[in-house]
Amino acid sequence: MALTGRVIRVLVVDDSAVARSYIISGLSARTRIEVVGYAINAADAQRKVQELRPDVMTLDVEMPDMSGIDLLKKMLPVYQVPVILVSSLNLRVFDALGAGAVDFVRKPDGSQSKDEFITTLSQKIVVAAYAKVRPSAPARAVQTVVTPGAVPLLGPKLTLDQAVIGLGASTGGTEATLEVMKRLPADIPPMVIVQHMPVGFTKMYAERLDRLCAMEVREAVDGDELHRGLALVAPADFQCRVVRIGNRYRVSCKPGDKVSGHRPSVDVLFQSMADSVKGKMAGVIMTGMGHDGSDGLLAMRKAGAYTIGQDKESSVVYGMPMVAFDIGAVQIQASCENIAGVLLRYLKSL
Repeated sequence: MALTGRVIRVLVVDDSAVARSYIISGLSARTRIEVVGYAINAADAQRKVQELRPDVMTLDVEMPDMSGIDLLKKMLPVYQVPVILVSSLNLRVFDALGAGAVDFVRKPDGSQSKDEFITTLSQKIVVAAYAKVRPSAPARAVQTVVTPGAVPLLGPKLTLDQAVIGLGASTGGTEATLEVMKRLPADIPPMVIVQHMPVGFTKMYAERLDRLCAMEVREAVDGDELHRGLALVAPADFQCRVVRIGNRYRVSCKPGDKVSGHRPSVDVLFQSMADSVKGKMAGVIMTGMGHDGSDGLLAMRKAGAYTIGQDKESSVVYGMPMVAFDIGAVQIQASCENIAGVLLRYLKSL
């Protein structure tokens, strides 16, 4: 996806005068960003969005009169402005993403400088300006794939050495990945997931998936053994690889340089699978800006993997899956709602 050099008009929403001040001053120093206004609470934000029609809005999750989540549910069906959440380490950020926010950054807490925070926020604002806004749909029950006592959908013939699944995503991926995971059965072959997000949030994200999905999901720890019914989320700020020891697979989660601009990197995960997995494997690349994962997915396909890319229509940002498709790494494209079905058809054929 080519990004033009147009100036992006931003509305800053935060009830803290201190936070507003450093966000506004920091963003105003960026050449591609113009802060067109600010709002001090949800009601003020609704008025300012209607009046100023910004390209992107930054939003504090926790506000006194109305939470950012409630604001999104009320505002986005009417004004589909891309929203970047600015949040402390708080589980509610995932509820806000579910309500239609595009992405989020972690508020400075001493672990990073304000300059690093502004740089990250600026980058996400540029991406968000080109993202599709998807307001939350009315809540509906999710059908359980495997009911108690039912015969596993994948059947007894599928063993550990026959399949390992890798999935990578970035902007828009927290909810898109959930759409895939909640449609998969409890006895799914082992999965390893790379989702670009700040330190501290990958553990909470894994816990959220664990609550909402049939399989066990947890944040990966170096040395974890892969097994059927387990999905591991790569921890933020570590490179995550699949390694083979004898006839078993484990994950290696180690510090390391950024690859394709990220740590963890989807490319690192996928390349490790291409190198280490000797049985069947599948790779799924989903919504996100940039090219992380494309080279690794191509290596997987050349090594015999079945590869799936999210389609343009359902991607919040059709960047990573587009690059992968363009270089021949993707065998089949599908919407995030249909990827699980495509994957299950492949697994049932083994």
